[in-house]
Amino acid sequence: MDTILIVDDEKNYPLILSAVLADEGFETLTAHSGEEALELLANSDVDLVLTDMKMPSMDGIDLLEKIKQKDPELPVIMMTAHGTVEKAVEAMQKGAYNYILKPFDNDQLIIYVRKAVSLYAVVKDNQRLRNAVESQYSFGNIIGKSKPMQDVYDIIQKVAPTNATVLIEGESGTGKELVAKSIHFNSPRRDKPIVAVNCSALAETLLESELFGHEKGAFTGAAGMKKGRFEVAEGGTLFLDEIGELSQNLQVKLLRVIQERVFERVGGTKPVSVNIRFIAATNKNLKSEVEQGRFREDLFYRLNVVNIALPPLKQRQGDIRLLVYHFLNKYSGQRSGLTPVQGINPKVERLFFDYSWPGNVRELENLIERAMILCGGDTITLDDLPSDFRENVYNILHFGGIPADASLGDTLIMVEKRMIERALKLSNNVQSHAAKMLGIGKSGLNQKIKKLGIRIGSNP
Repeated sequence: MDTILIVDDEKNYPLILSAVLADEGFETLTAHSGEEALELLANSDVDLVLTDMKMPSMDGIDLLEKIKQKDPELPVIMMTAHGTVEKAVEAMQKGAYNYILKPFDNDQLIIYVRKAVSLYAVVKDNQRLRNAVESQYSFGNIIGKSKPMQDVYDIIQKVAPTNATVLIEGESGTGKELVAKSIHFNSPRRDKPIVAVNCSALAETLLESELFGHEKGAFTGAAGMKKGRFEVAEGGTLFLDEIGELSQNLQVKLLRVIQERVFERVGGTKPVSVNIRFIAATNKNLKSEVEQGRFREDLFYRLNVVNIALPPLKQRQGDIRLLVYHFLNKYSGQRSGLTPVQGINPKVERLFFDYSWPGNVRELENLIERAMILCGGDTITLDDLPSDFRENVYNILHFGGIPADASLGDTLIMVEKRMIERALKLSNNVQSHAAKMLGIGKSGLNQKIKKLGIRIGSNP
C-alpha cells in the first residue's frame, strides 16, 4: 500500500485530502508544518509528498530542498494558489514532480498522484537492480559439477518459473542464500526485490516489527509508521533464513500470511495485503523439530512445498578443485602489485580432498582468501595454510571411528582403498595419472581397483 504525506498548515485541508486519497486505496500521513513533515519522513516510509506552498516558518520550497537532500528521487507535488504560480514554477526547477492549483479537481489530483507514485516505484526498482548485480546470482554461478549439485540445479530450473514456496535445507556454509537468490533471479519476479531476514539474529519482539512493520506509537521508540519486510518485498521474494529459530508465536502469524497473504502491522488493525513469494532456509531437520514439538506441523507443510537439500562439501569432493579456482579468481584483486596466484600445490589439493570441511564452502572460501594474502609466490603451498588446519587434516583416519577389534590388515585395506579413491577423484578418473600420484604402476593400480571393488566414475 503506497503512503502519501500531506503537508498543510490549514487544519481541514489534510483531513479532506486524506479522505479522498483513502477512497483511492492510498495510506496517508498528515503534517501541519514543514518541521513536522521532516520528522515524519525521518521515521516513516513515504512514497509521495503533497505539500502546500505557503506555510509559516518553513514554506514549500524550503521543505522541498530538505526532502531532496534526504531522498532526491522522492516525488513532491506542490499545492498552490493562483498568486504563487511563479513560486510553483521555481519549485519545479528545484526538483518538484508537479504542482496543482487550489481549489483543484479531485480527479486531476488522483491522476497526478498515481503517476508520481508509479514513477517512484520504477525508480526504486531500478536502484535495487543496480545494487544487486544479477549476474552474481545467476544460475550458472553456483559452482559445482558433481551429481548432488546437478540434482540441485535440476530442481532450481523447474521451480524458479513458478510461485511455489521453497524450503532449502543444509548445513551452515553450504550456500542456502545463494540458491534462494538464484531462484529469485531466474523467476518472473526478478525485477522486484528479494528481501532476506535472518530469523535467528533478532529478538522475538524486534523480529515481529521487522517482519510486519509497526504503526506510530506501537511501542516505545516507534516515532512513526514503518513498513516491514513483507511490504518491502511486495511483488518479489521474501527469504526467511534460519526459519527453525522462529518462535511458536511468530510461527502462527507467519502461517496466516502464507495462507492468506494478509497481515496487520504491530499496533495496527488495518489488514495489509501482499503479493510475495516465500523461500525459507534452515540448518535444522525441520521434520525432527516437528516431531519434538518445537515447530508447527502445519507451517512445515506450508513451507515444504518444494524441498531443496544442499549437500555438505564432504559429499561433493569432485567440486573442490572448481571451487578453489573460483575463489582464486574472486580474490585476485587483493594481490594488486604482487605476483598473481595461479593455483595450489598438489599437496595442498590432496589435503583439501582429505579434509571433512565442517564449515563447508564458506570455510573453503575463507581459507583461500587467507592463503592468497599470505602467499609469497604464484602457488599456494602448505606453508600458506593455518597450522591448526593442517593438524586437523593430518588426523584424516579418525582413529576414534575404527572398531577396537579391527585387525591391522583390515585397517590397511581401508586406508589403501581410500587413498586410491582419492587419487582417482583428483585425477578425474584417469588411471595413469592416479597411478603416478600414488607412486605405483598403472597395471598394479588396475589390479588393486579390481581387488578392492572400486567403481570407476562413481565419485561425487
